[in-house]
Amino acid sequence: MAKRDYYDVLGVAKGADAAAIKKAYRQKAKELHPDRNADNPQAEAQFKEANEAYEVLKDDNKKAAYDRYGHAAFENGMGGGQRGGQQGDFASAFSDVFDDLFGDFMGGRGGGGRRGGAQRGNDLRYNLRINLEDAFAGLQKTINVPTAVGCGSCNGTGAEDGSEPQTCPTCSGMGKVRAQQGFFTVERTCPTCSGVGQTIKNPCSTCNGAGRVEKEKSLSVNIPAGVETGTRIRLAGEGEAGMRGGPTGDLYIFIEVNDHALFERENSNLFCRVPVSIATAALGGEIEVPTIDGGRSRVKVPEGSQSGRQMRLRGKGMPALRGGGAGDMFIELAVETPVKLTSRQREILKEFDKLSEDNNPQGSSFFKSVKNFWDSMKS
Repeated sequence: MAKRDYYDVLGVAKGADAAAIKKAYRQKAKELHPDRNADNPQAEAQFKEANEAYEVLKDDNKKAAYDRYGHAAFENGMGGGQRGGQQGDFASAFSDVFDDLFGDFMGGRGGGGRRGGAQRGNDLRYNLRINLEDAFAGLQKTINVPTAVGCGSCNGTGAEDGSEPQTCPTCSGMGKVRAQQGFFTVERTCPTCSGVGQTIKNPCSTCNGAGRVEKEKSLSVNIPAGVETGTRIRLAGEGEAGMRGGPTGDLYIFIEVNDHALFERENSNLFCRVPVSIATAALGGEIEVPTIDGGRSRVKVPEGSQSGRQMRLRGKGMPALRGGGAGDMFIELAVETPVKLTSRQREILKEFDKLSEDNNPQGSSFFKSVKNFWDSMKS
């Protein structure tokens, strides 16, 4: 099978400069690395092919020979890139992208181990339930968060007073060690210092060498108006203290707004279902409805209103979280059927029913459709 053109392998144009070739190789190495392509049996062969192409094109002399003679430049003992496994030069060729690749695989930030033993503290999550009224107006709330804070006895170093942590002799402070295993270079957490990069001969008696202790921290949190369930508030530097004096993590507050007895919320709009009497719905009138700010509004009910009819109160909904005004409030009418009627009320309703055969448009339309349906079934 004919070998592919090295420029095509890396996806660069012929005549590309060293920077473009290196950039293309980095991208190919990340895409084709076997650890990222466990379900692709061709990945390792393609990875080796990209490595072989880079070995030639990164070298000015080899690149010049390849540009003139192609693959024939490296056949019959003419020198150049190694054919086959490329095991001898893999570590040097791949060292410039190793941290990028394994930083992703091992959850690192920016690749590589941390020097000096300091490790960033964990981020924390706090679930906060509030009422709809608080979400409308915003509030200042004090919360108590169990967390890890820097040890005061050792000032976060983890070492007993008068002593200092020592650089780990195994990993030289990197927290990770590398080993060549055939074609691959494998990076592992240092077994001596467990990835910290330092060893402590005399650990602090208060924190046992961790540099931090468990403690409940009280914080004042500003909840802005307009928050809704799922809103996340980040408090930078209020998470767990880092190990051995490392930077502190962040605290994330997740908001959950309780259901309300009167209002239902949909984004910035509110909905309120208000019962009205048959007389008010038929004759029209005014009703008084509550608003989320604690106030009251008078709403006119049009004559002949049916259940489900909605009326809008503009600007009476929830404020937008990031500005832009407020939503609306929608009143939904629920025409209420009276219960526990007196004898006199029954008589009046029966008389009213006899006189109102032509005053029920929905009923008349429905029963007309029913009659047509039955007639069609008979035919």
